[in-house]
Amino acid sequence: MIHLYHCVSARSFRPLWMLEELQLPYTLHMLPFPPRALARSFLELNPLGTVPLLVQGEMRMTESAAMCQYLAAAHPDAGLDVRPPDPAFGAYLNWLHMGEATLTFPQTLVLRYGRFETAERKQPQVVEDYSRWFLSRLRAVEAALAHSEHLCAGRFTAADVSVGYALLLAEHLGLSAQYGAATQRYWQRLQQRPGYQRAMAAQIDAAQAQGVPTTPAPDTRP
Repeated sequence: MIHLYHCVSARSFRPLWMLEELQLPYTLHMLPFPPRALARSFLELNPLGTVPLLVQGEMRMTESAAMCQYLAAAHPDAGLDVRPPDPAFGAYLNWLHMGEATLTFPQTLVLRYGRFETAERKQPQVVEDYSRWFLSRLRAVEAALAHSEHLCAGRFTAADVSVGYALLLAEHLGLSAQYGAATQRYWQRLQQRPGYQRAMAAQIDAAQAQGVPTTPAPDTRP
């Protein structure tokens, strides 16, 4: 059994979405945000105090993009993985990790210095600069989607989940109105996927059942 520790709409939404796309059995453990402060016992499971944490037997993972890659590779028949000698293998890995390292990273600074810090520590210039950074990097997504419905391999893969989460986070930040036309259409298509919709419903249902607030609170990892 897979156990996923998750805060609503945090990075842990990536593996949750993957689990629903793959239709695998799992147990979802909802945590208040930030868990390192509000669920101190979680530190015994993950000393970082961050989500996601994915546990399967003796295996523990804490990186959301790596979880997407792991789940896709472990269930190749679902078609969410890309492997050699497929010529799209390199592009697949690049998009998979760009979703976190390039597209989510600047947004965490926008969140921290625009919303989560105390009034005296907020930094409007940081918010403006890193919002622009994110949107400038998003041009690569726009270009890739100009003539394709997906980022690579001509089909939906774990790379779309990784980048799709960055678009979800940007929507929470009010940046989605600045997407290019191709990215807007892509984001709408992703939201129509049954796996995405099941994941959205699963986190809300689990949060309500476990007494955890359902307000989105993405992890800034300060």
